Amino acid sequence: MISLKLEVNGHAVATQVAPATLLIDLLRGPLALTGTHAGCDTAQCGACTVLVNGEAVKSCTLLAVQAQGAKVTTVEGLAQGDLLHPLQQAFMDCHGLQCGFCTPGMLMTSACLLAKNPKPTETEVQHALEGNLCRCTGYVKIVAAVQQASATMAGAQA
Repeated sequence: MISLKLEVNGHAVATQVAPATLLIDLLRGPLALTGTHAGCDTAQCGACTVLVNGEAVKSCTLLAVQAQGAKVTTVEGLAQGDLLHPLQQAFMDCHGLQCGFCTPGMLMTSACLLAKNPKPTETEVQHALEGNLCRCTGYVKIVAAVQQASATMAGAQA
């Protein structure tokens, strides 16, 4: 077992993990953060995307020990108490989800995009989401949701 210290959704975590433990297994298992979904286990679908030090990372291919000392944000960390993050609200408003399986990964990838590029074009949103698969919506409403969140967040900063 390896000692691991990291920050998850703003909370310090100190735990022991086996060397081969994947970050997704730590999050969904001992930390009980089941919003991060395990889809393909091959980094193809993006359902497991979380932020590690602000970068979108597919947690099914990252060893937990590789997150030593990192700040990890999961979909549970987007909202502030009962106040939804503008992305979460926009996904609801724009009907950017149906079954919801891809939604956590889409939200986290979009959060990373908006942190780097607060006013992305439609093409930039589409490009950012290329590594996330959705079998329900056809992406049109997801892209619209990201653009709505961008506008909402820009208005909040004005």
